[in-house]
Amino acid sequence: MLDIILAGGWLMLPIVVSSIVALGIVFERYYVLQNKRVAPAETAELAEKWAVAGKVDDEKLIDLQQDSPLGRVLAAGLANSDCSREVMKDAIEEVGRVEAHNLGRYLNALGTIAAITPLLGLLGTVVGMISVFTTITTSGVGNPTSLAGGISQALMTTAAGLVVAIPALIFSRYFQRRVTDLVVEMEQGALRLVEIMSNGRRAPRLTATQSTSTATKPKSKRAAP
Repeated sequence: MLDIILAGGWLMLPIVVSSIVALGIVFERYYVLQNKRVAPAETAELAEKWAVAGKVDDEKLIDLQQDSPLGRVLAAGLANSDCSREVMKDAIEEVGRVEAHNLGRYLNALGTIAAITPLLGLLGTVVGMISVFTTITTSGVGNPTSLAGGISQALMTTAAGLVVAIPALIFSRYFQRRVTDLVVEMEQGALRLVEIMSNGRRAPRLTATQSTSTATKPKSKRAAP
């Protein structure tokens, strides 16, 4: 492997560095963008339970904020539970934009690596071919076997660039789709919480027993003149 890298010339160095960076981003984003770390179901259920019970204090909000990105979004809604529906939605959307940006961290770098490494490989091949043809111009064709070996070495950078770029592009698209799915899931959880808190501020609904007793209760008659 080291011989191949050395044979490819100095342009193999940025390709190798790009591959190491891309590999680190892939492992880091795969670890971070797990559903249990971003939008755990138990966090949404706990926030909805607190909203229904109307028991929300600073300690519970801090616990939600430290739990997950979804917890921070829901904590923004619970913190404004005594405000209007519009204020709650604005607070949730503001925090949601920040969390969506954080979920997409490093994905632009991964996409840049996928785009630039084939170009670095092509540049290495061009530089290598220029060197080969310069040698032909000054010394003639000479040994065809040696000439073929020089061309083969020149093409190594293109192959290396493609080997790095193809997986980087695949993982970049995959993680972008993953972020989109997680953001939609957080939005749905936040909307459910807003509906619960909005309904909680309305007049309480009558139960079936209360409705029956109200319907059967006789109306008071006006006193006769």
